Amino acid sequence: MNKLVRIAAAGVLLVATTVAVAQQDAPLKIGYVSLERIIRESAAAKSAQERIQQEFSRRDKDLQEMAARLKQSSEKLERDASVVAEGERLRRQRELADLDREFQRKQREFREDINQRRNEELATVIERANRVIRQMAEQERYDMIIQDAVHVSPRIDVTEKVLRALNAAK
Repeated sequence: MNKLVRIAAAGVLLVATTVAVAQQDAPLKIGYVSLERIIRESAAAKSAQERIQQEFSRRDKDLQEMAARLKQSSEKLERDASVVAEGERLRRQRELADLDREFQRKQREFREDINQRRNEELATVIERANRVIRQMAEQERYDMIIQDAVHVSPRIDVTEKVLRALNAAK
């Protein structure tokens, strides 16, 4: 629904702009920027991804080690189940369940933290890209630059220009 409202709003804006420009007898200059491509290909986005990987690599390694310990403990419990006393087996099962809960909690926190950092970094990249887009629109006298569209002609796609400007701005 939200996307439909945005498309409808863009359509209304396009019609209003076309009417306003047609009244001035000036050609309408429209551009399109693929924000997805900016996020995927820009040096700033790639650098942000590397920073996130560095920042979270230690916690990721700790989680992998914890998963390995959990797997080993589970396998040991299965192997020893028939030779261990009932009380000892139950104690080990409880410990294993506690370790599993702790692992799940840490894994969930890790995902939440990494998603939050990724969103922060992406917001910074998008903010920089939007500044570059506005600057380019003013310099090259674009009437409108669209970031979300159902269909775009390659003739109006200025994503490559924005990528070059964004990468040059560092």
